[in-house]
Amino acid sequence: MAGFRTVKGFRDFFPEECAMRNYILDTWRRVARRYGFMEYEGPVLESTDLFRKKSGDEITGQLYCFQDKADREVSLRPEVTPSLARMVTARQRDFKKPIKWFQIGSCFRYEEPQEGRGREFIQFNADIIGDDSTGADAELVALAIDVTREFGIREGDFAVRLSNRTIWSDFLKDNGIDEKHTAVFLQIIDKIERARPEETSQKLEAIGLSLGVVRAFMDSTNEDHPAFAELRANLTARGLWQFVKIDASIVRGLAYYTSTVFEVFDLKHGLRAVAGGGRYDKLCALMTDGHVDLPSAGFAMGDVVLGILLKKTPGAQRGIMDHMAAAFGADVFVIVADEAQRGHALRAVQDLREAGVRVEYSFSATKMNKQMQAAENAKARCALIFGAEYPEVVVKNLHNRQQENIPAATLVAHVQHLLQQPAYGPLIAGGDEQKA
Repeated sequence: MAGFRTVKGFRDFFPEECAMRNYILDTWRRVARRYGFMEYEGPVLESTDLFRKKSGDEITGQLYCFQDKADREVSLRPEVTPSLARMVTARQRDFKKPIKWFQIGSCFRYEEPQEGRGREFIQFNADIIGDDSTGADAELVALAIDVTREFGIREGDFAVRLSNRTIWSDFLKDNGIDEKHTAVFLQIIDKIERARPEETSQKLEAIGLSLGVVRAFMDSTNEDHPAFAELRANLTARGLWQFVKIDASIVRGLAYYTSTVFEVFDLKHGLRAVAGGGRYDKLCALMTDGHVDLPSAGFAMGDVVLGILLKKTPGAQRGIMDHMAAAFGADVFVIVADEAQRGHALRAVQDLREAGVRVEYSFSATKMNKQMQAAENAKARCALIFGAEYPEVVVKNLHNRQQENIPAATLVAHVQHLLQQPAYGPLIAGGDEQKA
């Protein structure tokens, strides 16, 4: 009989994968707080109409939507921006502007799973509400750069591909193209690097444009374009402009973006975009039928593509290994060499844990060599041996193999001091270094 399997497109997080996930989440949270963003959360389940309001009826084909027991049509969230707009507009008078919020949580999309894309994924969202300045755009681009660098992904490993939708609006106007074709045109540009040239040419001709004219405009659009002047000055002052590459093909497929748009791409592995976002000044007005109009900008970064990139990038390995070392194993392993001392050993276990030390021990009587092997498997820094020497405890450094006897009364303080030393440094006794 076949056993149960994970639902297609969803993931199990065994301890190692869970540690990797937590490393990503901790890093997102740390950098966002460094930038002064405050964390919020919305419900995983929302009314399907909330997503229809933002994206139209066609969005339902990408949703996990269903009727609940009260016959209401609800959906697992495919993104968080609609929930953010709902929350902010409901209580916007309660918050000073600009509102700088971030969120981390699971999202769900019913689409075919492939590399870098699953039906369930964890997403980091950072948004600035109530500020229409280029400075807010620059703050978000800088945050995206610094989040990426925090993972050990360095200059030369990634780039922020940046554009502005207003340059295309001006392009259409200059070429006499009716505004009603804007949405279709931007969808063509969004796919121009992936679609066959003949297909792109045919679609452009249908609205009165040639592929050659569009390509020529794209090739001529660079960092000297006036649309990027303020953003360039801001990020240059921070020392971050070298991470930015102007790319007119970046328009972001979603219709609600209004001006600045950007995506973060790795430069060496051909992966999907690691992050993406931009300015969406009309969304709050759309969600409230014009009652609340707040300029907004933001970006999102998913854990799936990022996780693949971290495993492929040598510079990212140090942070991963450090986190894994902290996530697994123990600081010390308590060994009961004499069962008559088990009560004293358990008291020490409790005292050490209350002092913040990670402690493991064998639950029942076990041979000394097996306990020592368990200590090695737990990657403990040292073993504390409770034997015939008690009330002295043998402290054995499992890295340099030195050992010494310590009075039980000073054990907690001694262990804390020991753990403050470099992992492979000398064993510290009473403040004096014992040379290896």
